[in-house]
Amino acid sequence: METAKFITFEGIEGVGKSTNIAHLTKALEKRGYRVLTTREPGGTPLAERIRDLVAEHGDEAMPDIAELLLVFAARALHVNNVIRPALAAGTWVICDRFTDSSRAYQGGGRGLPQEDINCLAQWVHGDLRPDVTILLDAPVEIGMNRAGRRGDPDRFESERGEFFTRVRATYLQIAEAEADRFIVVDATQDLDAVRQTIEQIAAGL
Repeated sequence: METAKFITFEGIEGVGKSTNIAHLTKALEKRGYRVLTTREPGGTPLAERIRDLVAEHGDEAMPDIAELLLVFAARALHVNNVIRPALAAGTWVICDRFTDSSRAYQGGGRGLPQEDINCLAQWVHGDLRPDVTILLDAPVEIGMNRAGRRGDPDRFESERGEFFTRVRATYLQIAEAEADRFIVVDATQDLDAVRQTIEQIAAGL
């Protein structure tokens, strides 16, 4: 039996991750693969509750380190209760965000040390890493304009443009450093063009 693959989608807000995850899922299912789609933070009932804590505009200030630890607490639940069991059963996993989001948002955006984030990653999921990471890339202005049409912004979506500029730059740096794993897709293209790119990626997996 062919080994199941772990595929992640990354990018700033408004780049179309949900839409293109659906495209990739359909393309892989047409090829006969069992596919599980999931997301971070979240993916399990308890991890979804943590997601709500991280994303909400609460009355109490959220220190950056608390945000990071909550995200990794949710990730520990997700990895052990969903991702690893699915892969072991031969099911392909497509995840909306994974540890690269922590590197980009809490590392690049918040300025927390990347070595600390990498230590947490090693502790929480060890040698588990995505086989392929699709980075949907667009300028911050385009992403935020698209995200603004979705309704009331959460705590992350309410950040200023400078924050997302740092996040995007960090994503691109990671993609360049790990070119064997990353596929960068121009998310400023029209939806049909991006969809064709996703289908081409699926054909090569």
